[in-house]
Amino acid sequence: MVAVSKMRKAQQLAIEVRPFVQMLYRIQRIATTRPIEFVDPLLAVRKVRTRAVILVASDKGLCGALNSNLFRLAGRYEPASTKFIAAGRKAAQFVARTRRQLVAEFPYGDTPRFEESRAIAALARELFVKGEVDEVRIIAARFVNTLTQQPVDIEFLPVGSIHGIEMPWMPPLEQAIKEKTEFLFEPDAHDLLGYLLRIYLNTLVHVVLLNAKASEQSARMVSMSGATSNADAMIKDLSLEYNKLRQGRITQELLEIQGGQAQT
Repeated sequence: MVAVSKMRKAQQLAIEVRPFVQMLYRIQRIATTRPIEFVDPLLAVRKVRTRAVILVASDKGLCGALNSNLFRLAGRYEPASTKFIAAGRKAAQFVARTRRQLVAEFPYGDTPRFEESRAIAALARELFVKGEVDEVRIIAARFVNTLTQQPVDIEFLPVGSIHGIEMPWMPPLEQAIKEKTEFLFEPDAHDLLGYLLRIYLNTLVHVVLLNAKASEQSARMVSMSGATSNADAMIKDLSLEYNKLRQGRITQELLEIQGGQAQT
């Protein structure tokens, strides 16, 4: 019952933010693909020698195979060349248990706050801009529905189109790029788009946290529902077995009494 209550709130937050993210992603893609003079360190594509992974998992267990599916994706990266930013206690425990490089750990509660998302995005940007990593990726759970949570591995930096995840609520990228709408940037494209990119990255991390929390609560509700059903079935089976043994014992005692009377 607790998981159901938390699940509904988490799902509502994850769904309500989608229209804003859709519009922000559309603006980002159209603006950065137009032939304008705009250069930003967040757009720099380099040969990947080292990378950072933002691993988003739950703080607690009892949510089925959700965390193990995420850790399976994270385990594909070479430990020596991969740095991890953990969001959630289980993510930090996985990094420590597998002896990988942990840069920072960020806790987030049942209702992720934008300040937490902004701090995670800021650290990832700092690692990328300073050249400590050549790529930043996000591994998290995408909320599809109550019964389906999809582990995804998406590109975060350098800024570009989103790969590795299907978002049916997003407009087709080809359609957005072909639009002939003209843009006028004030005061100039560099200042406005530079600000826009950072807002976009902060928002993207926030959406990831909201989806992860909705996925966690949904998986926990399904897991607890299954555990409750299994417990009820076990109680029923044990009660039946107990009644059979009790009935057999009573029958045996009656036969012994009857046998004793016959002897006398």
